[in-house]
Amino acid sequence: MEQLVKLVPLSSDILIYLAIDISIAIALLFAIRALSGLFTKTSVRIELGEKDNFAFGISMAGRMLSLTIVLSAVVGRHTHLGFEGAALGMLIFGSIGIVLVKVGRYAHDKVVLNRLDKNQMISEKNVSVGLVDAASSIASAIIIKSIIEWATGADVNTFIAILSGSMVVLSMLLLTTRLYERRYASNNQDNSFQRDLCKGQLALAIQHSGNLIGTAIAVSSAGSILVYNPHSYVSNITGWLVISAGFSVFLIILSSVSKRIILSGVKWKTEVDLHHNVGIASIEFVLSIGLALLITGLFSG
Repeated sequence: MEQLVKLVPLSSDILIYLAIDISIAIALLFAIRALSGLFTKTSVRIELGEKDNFAFGISMAGRMLSLTIVLSAVVGRHTHLGFEGAALGMLIFGSIGIVLVKVGRYAHDKVVLNRLDKNQMISEKNVSVGLVDAASSIASAIIIKSIIEWATGADVNTFIAILSGSMVVLSMLLLTTRLYERRYASNNQDNSFQRDLCKGQLALAIQHSGNLIGTAIAVSSAGSILVYNPHSYVSNITGWLVISAGFSVFLIILSSVSKRIILSGVKWKTEVDLHHNVGIASIEFVLSIGLALLITGLFSG
């Protein structure tokens, strides 16, 4: 049997560490559910079980996925500290992840999507807004995960690097959305992207969600080429901002060229903006994420 299946040697305590991490992760996911109703003054049970509010469910699912993405960067990080140290590290970093995702979503609502009331739209079962909200949470988590993996250690300097990384998250989401809004307005007689999103334009939401997640994946590549210096606070954050902005613009250009080649003969802008073509939007969604994965693979390889 050993000749057929060769496994990497694992610690005899691996199952105990796994049980600790999974237990804390489930507890934190339950906390996400509790906080979902607390801050918006709504009942999760009523919204999901009685009102069948799909938008609320999509938004909440995005927050849960974002937490697991952040936690995936923490699992096994503190095994050298023993069982208690591993549990404490998982709990601290997990709690920080919840706070950062929450702060990121709040900033996204107030700064990026500043022309609509997200909570009101979701309470009115606007699936398009719920989808963009979920995508912004996932995008934030992808970048935060990459920053946690990049900032080695578990001291004060590590926490400063992670917290300052939230600025990168907001900056990239803001850059992506504003560029998208300008393109949308120029192609649609100065119509507002956010206003049409409030009208329930699902294809628009799918397309933009792909832009957000794709940008986050591309930005996460910055950790592969930046050197972490625990005491260089300014150079750390400026390095992330500059390189992330470069990756974001590069992805936009690459996506635009790819769409013109792959969707040649199809008026893809008109199909999404005017005809609400979900199929075309889905292809654009996949292209944005797929190209970002290629960029990440190139620089992390």
